[in-house]
Amino acid sequence: MSLFDWFADRRKGQYVGKVNQEPDEGDGLWSKCPECGQVVYRKDLLSNASVCSNCGYHHRIDSTERIAVLVDPNSFVAMDQELQPMDPLGFKDRRAYADRLRETQASTGLRDGVITGLCEVEGIPMALAVMDFRFMGGSMGSVVGEKITRLVEAATAKKLPLLIVCASGGARMQEGMLSLMQMAKISGALERHREAGVLYMPLLTHPTTGGVTASFAMLGDLILAEPKALIGFAGRRVIEQTLREKLPDNFQTAEYLQDHGFVDSIVPRTQLRSTLASLLRLHGCESRVASS
Repeated sequence: MSLFDWFADRRKGQYVGKVNQEPDEGDGLWSKCPECGQVVYRKDLLSNASVCSNCGYHHRIDSTERIAVLVDPNSFVAMDQELQPMDPLGFKDRRAYADRLRETQASTGLRDGVITGLCEVEGIPMALAVMDFRFMGGSMGSVVGEKITRLVEAATAKKLPLLIVCASGGARMQEGMLSLMQMAKISGALERHREAGVLYMPLLTHPTTGGVTASFAMLGDLILAEPKALIGFAGRRVIEQTLREKLPDNFQTAEYLQDHGFVDSIVPRTQLRSTLASLLRLHGCESRVASS
C-alpha cells in the first residue's frame, strides 16, 4: 500500500460534520474581507488596489492586477513569453506533472509562474518580474528561473533598475535538482547586476517562502514588503520542533522581519507606485521625459 493510499484509508473513517459557512462572494458583485468581515462592492475594492478600506487587509492579487497597480498604464512590455515548462524527470505522484502543468496553464492563462518585462513607473524605466501564486503555488521551476535570469541580464545590459515581486511556496519539487539550480543561477546574475552598480529591489508579498526566500528575495539593495505578508524559509511547525520552543505569534510576518532588520520598508499597496518612483529618483534614475 502506498503512502497516499494509507492516508486515504485513514480519512475514510473520519466523520466530517456539515459546516454552514456564509459565502464570501455571493453573486460576484460583493466581497467580504476575511480580516474584519466588512462587505464591500467589488468594484470599490479593485479601485483601492484590492486593499480593505476598513482594516487595510491586503487581498491576494494575480500577476495581471499586480502589474496594473505597479506600473504606468500601457507601459509594460512582456519578455520571453514563448518559454514553456517541460517534464524532464517524468515526475508523477497522484497525477503526472505534465497533466498538472496543462491544467494549471488552462485555468490561469499563464505558461508558468512568472511574468517578466520592461515598464515605466511615473515615467522612469524599470525591469519587472511578477510571480503568480496561482500557478502551482508560485513555485520556482526551470522556466521561472530562466525568465528571471534573462530579465536580470537585460536590466544589467540596459542599466535599468530591477524589481522582482515575490510570491512563492519555494522550489518546484516536480523538477528536483533542476529547480534548486535556479537559486544559484539567479543569484549569480544579481551579483553581476550589483557589480554594474544598478539598483535591485525585491518586493515580498504573501507568501514568500522556501528557496525564493533563500535566494533572490533577500539579495536586494532595498528589501520591500507588503503589510502582514508571510515571509520565511521553513514552516513554523518545523522550526518549533527543531528548536523545541514556542515562537512568537507574529513570527515570519513582514513586521517581525522589519523589526529584526531583514526588511527595509513595509509599503502599503496603495502607496507602492509613488514609493517606488521616489526610491528610483533617490537612486538617480530619471524619467524618459526628464532625460529627453
